[in-house]
Amino acid sequence: MRQLARLVVTGTVMCVTAGASHGAPSDNRPLTVVELFTSQGCSSCPPANANLINLSKRDAVLTLSFAVTYWDYLGWKDTFGKQEFSDRQIAYEAPLHQSGPFTPQMVVNGTKTVVGNNLSELTALLSTVSHLKGPAITLGRSRTEIGHGDVPRTAADVWLIQYDPNVIDVPIARGENAGSTLPHIHVVHALKRLGQWDGSSTAFDFSKAPDGLRTAILIQEPRGGPILAAATD
Repeated sequence: MRQLARLVVTGTVMCVTAGASHGAPSDNRPLTVVELFTSQGCSSCPPANANLINLSKRDAVLTLSFAVTYWDYLGWKDTFGKQEFSDRQIAYEAPLHQSGPFTPQMVVNGTKTVVGNNLSELTALLSTVSHLKGPAITLGRSRTEIGHGDVPRTAADVWLIQYDPNVIDVPIARGENAGSTLPHIHVVHALKRLGQWDGSSTAFDFSKAPDGLRTAILIQEPRGGPILAAATD
């Protein structure tokens, strides 16, 4: 695990919810959201991937795996990596008081962070957070409806996420993990900002997820702020 800013300075490479009419209904249980920022080119990331797989089995926990791109130069380009995923992690730097992004990082509800391969710290952190209690979200295959509620400071962003619910094994041919086959779960394939929620009831249409992928909606304060509510189909 290393912060990217430190990498630049030293040159050292190390990495340590009722249904809508547009499809199947979402589960309206309050959720805890755990985001893993990971890279197939980071030698410290496989244990974090394994931790996310175990965590995904918990009730009322939405786990999401975002593959970043800034380690691609080490010799292996992450097969799931996208710049917008790296940008999402970078947005967390200021509110989480970090000097740079690092892998493997887990962010819980947009407010707490931990090194993703440290299971004891992760377990301790999860014991201190509550499920999200924001506005109700109804999620169909191509439409989401958001109920009214209180906005803490300003209008919140509404994010559409499409992810693979299955465990995917990826053989790595080069780089720090060369020769390994790395399992992944809840790999995010698409991230899109649908618009803003200002506290009033509103709805957004979107293109339904490709076959085999699931959809999640996050309502989140701008610029890497706290996640207010989440739902998945």
